[in-house]
Amino acid sequence: MRYHQAWRRRDIDTLLTLLDPQVEYNDFFQGRRIAQHELRDYLLSSMPAAGDETQHYIDRLRVDGDTAFLQYQVTLRGTQGLVSFQACEALTVHAGRIVRVNEHSMLVGQKGTTTSKSATRVASSRLGLSARQLSLLASDLLQYFKDHKPYLNPELDMAQVAAATGYTRNQISFFLNQVLGCSFYQHINQLRLRHLLGQLESVISTTRIDELARAAGFRSLSTFYRCFREETGLSPKAYLERSAHAI
Repeated sequence: MRYHQAWRRRDIDTLLTLLDPQVEYNDFFQGRRIAQHELRDYLLSSMPAAGDETQHYIDRLRVDGDTAFLQYQVTLRGTQGLVSFQACEALTVHAGRIVRVNEHSMLVGQKGTTTSKSATRVASSRLGLSARQLSLLASDLLQYFKDHKPYLNPELDMAQVAAATGYTRNQISFFLNQVLGCSFYQHINQLRLRHLLGQLESVISTTRIDELARAAGFRSLSTFYRCFREETGLSPKAYLERSAHAI
């Protein structure tokens, strides 16, 4: 329990004192053993971004001889339950130190994709992402879109998002495709449309819908009309008429 309390506090020094200097640390989600010289940086990059917001336990601590088993679930914040990870860690203790960590994670709760879990694990492994790190990537990207609204720029591309967030284009593409189930531009257009819909109640009635679409970042009006109908099931005109009648 001291080990996981240190995780929650992001207390890397305490965490390292609990690990044997020759600890065997296996991340089976990535299919790799973490080398001793990589361990500190790996642990720092894998810790929850905001305390226990991305992690909660789904079973009590269980002990079998010198090994403790902890099960928890990591939910990607802001994805409306689209994806989560279930993970189990087996911690083997000897002489007061953790000598082996076996971490098993599985992607669960996906919607809108037929990609197998084994294929997802392999792809994530190639990108160097553990389950915890993928959770942090999701949190960072979603917070970036929320705070900075880069989608309002009609020239936005993935290279700009990668430069602003520090993640690679491949990592961003993996998250959008495998977790959210959409391409980069599909996600950006969804954000643009939701921004526009949120503006409709506060704009003056003489403002044209085309002007709002361009202000929301849509460069192509045909793309805007297609996205609008896919999201609402209505044309902009029909949507506004229904909203007027509702008032």
